[in-house]
Amino acid sequence: MIWLAVSLVGCEKSESVLSGDVVQGPAVGQPKDMRGSGMRGSGMRGSGANPHAPKGPTVPDVDLDSKDILGRANANANAYVKHVLIGWSDLLPAYRGRMDPKAMKRTNAEAAKLAQEVFAKLKAAGDAIDPIVKEFSEDPGSQTGNPYNVSAKSQFVPEFKKLALRLEDKEVGIVKTQFGYHVMKRVGKPPLDALESADILARPKKTEFAEVQHILIGWKDSPAARDPRAKTREKPAAEALAKEVLAKVRAGGDMVKLAKEYSEDPGSKDTGRTYTVTEEEQLVEAFIQIGLRLDVGEAGIVKTEFGYHVMKRVKPDPINSFDILARPVVSEKAKVKYILLGWKDGHIDDKRGEARTREEVDKLVKETLAKIANKAKFEDLMKELSEDKQSGPAGSAIEVAIPGLPSMIKMLGQRLKVDEVGVIKTQFGMFIIKRVPDDTVLAPPPMPKPQPQRPPGQPKVLPPPPAEAPKP
Repeated sequence: MIWLAVSLVGCEKSESVLSGDVVQGPAVGQPKDMRGSGMRGSGMRGSGANPHAPKGPTVPDVDLDSKDILGRANANANAYVKHVLIGWSDLLPAYRGRMDPKAMKRTNAEAAKLAQEVFAKLKAAGDAIDPIVKEFSEDPGSQTGNPYNVSAKSQFVPEFKKLALRLEDKEVGIVKTQFGYHVMKRVGKPPLDALESADILARPKKTEFAEVQHILIGWKDSPAARDPRAKTREKPAAEALAKEVLAKVRAGGDMVKLAKEYSEDPGSKDTGRTYTVTEEEQLVEAFIQIGLRLDVGEAGIVKTEFGYHVMKRVKPDPINSFDILARPVVSEKAKVKYILLGWKDGHIDDKRGEARTREEVDKLVKETLAKIANKAKFEDLMKELSEDKQSGPAGSAIEVAIPGLPSMIKMLGQRLKVDEVGVIKTQFGMFIIKRVPDDTVLAPPPMPKPQPQRPPGQPKVLPPPPAEAPKP
C-alpha cells in the first residue's frame, strides 16, 4: 500500500505531533526533489521499544481529560487553539526517536503534575499565553505563536480535535493523546497582516480544488523561514519585495522565472511547479483559504509562518477527469486500484518516470486508457507500468479515505462508479484510477520499514533537530 508523504516547504502546515494520519507502510511515493525536507505533518509511527521505559508492572496513566468539555454534544465547525504539549518517557515510540529531552526524563506522574500547573497558568494568563507555550510546550509546531485552525476535516489526532472543537472562547481544557497531555486554550482568529489580500480572503470559495503557483518571501523573524536570504532580511524589506513581485506577477510575469529568481520554497523555487489546493490537503490554512478563493489567472498575497506567499491560480491540468470530478460523491469509502506514471517534473524513485518528458507521459496515459477500454486486465497493467513498488506488483486495492493520500486521489475515487476509470495529476505523477467493488479484499499492509528519524512536529517545515536530540 502506498503512503504518499507530501513535503512542501513554504506552504505545508505546521508539522505537529497532532497530525492524525497514521498509516502503516513505508513512504514510497515521495518525489526525489522533496525527499527529506521534513515539511509534512506526517503520521507518527512508533520507532520501536522505548529504552527509557520503566521495568516491571505498568501503572495506568493519570487521567486529566476534561470530560465535561469532551462530553458536550455540540461541536463548533472550527476553532483556533493554542496548546502546551507535555510528554513522558513511556511515549517515546510515538515520537520516532525525537522526543524532547525533558520529556524523556519525565514519568507520567511528573507530567501530570506539570500539566496541572500549566493548566492553572493558562487560565490565569488571559490572552498573554505565548510565553507559557514557549516555556513549556514540547510540540515544536506550537512554538511559532500561531494558533492551530481546527475543523472536522483537519488532520489532527482525534482526541485533540474533539477537545478543540468543544472549547468555548478562552476556555482551557486538557486531553491526553499518544504524544502526551495537551493543555489547550481556545483563542480568537488572528488578524490579517496589512499586506494580505483581504478582499480575496473575504470571498466565498470559488472551487473545491485549485492549482496554484507561489513565490515565498520570508524574513528573519518568520518562525519557519529557512532560506539564507530570509535569515538576513527585515520584515519591511520582505514587504517591499513581496509587493514588487506581486506587481510583476499581475503584469504577466512568468511564474517559473520569477520563482527561480525570488522564491525561497525549496519544493518549487527551481521549477515553479504547481500545487493542488483542497480543503483536505496538508497545507497551512491561509494558503488553502486564498487558493480556493482566487479566480483563474488572479494573484494575491497571504502570510504564514513561512513568510509572504505571492500566489497565482492557474488553469487546472487538462489531463484530469473533470467530468467525474464535477459529480457529487458516490461513495465516501470507495476502494480503488491505480497505475502511477511519472515524468521528470513529477515522479517517485523510478527511473522510468525520471526520464520521461511531459509529452511522453501524456501519450502513455492515453495509450494505457485505450488498453483498458479494450478490456486489458487492470492488474496486469499495474504490474507492467505502475511506478508504485508496493501496489503495482501486487495489484492491490486501497481505501481512498485512508489518511496520507493526496486529497485529489480521494476526491476522484469517491466520485467514480464501480469499474469506472479516471485520471488525476499529482506532484507524484499521473494516477490512472479504477474503482473496484466494495467487497474487494484489501491487501494487508506491509511491515513498516525503518524511516529517517526527525522531530515529530513543526510547521511543515522543520528546522534542524536540537543538538541534544537522541540519534536514530
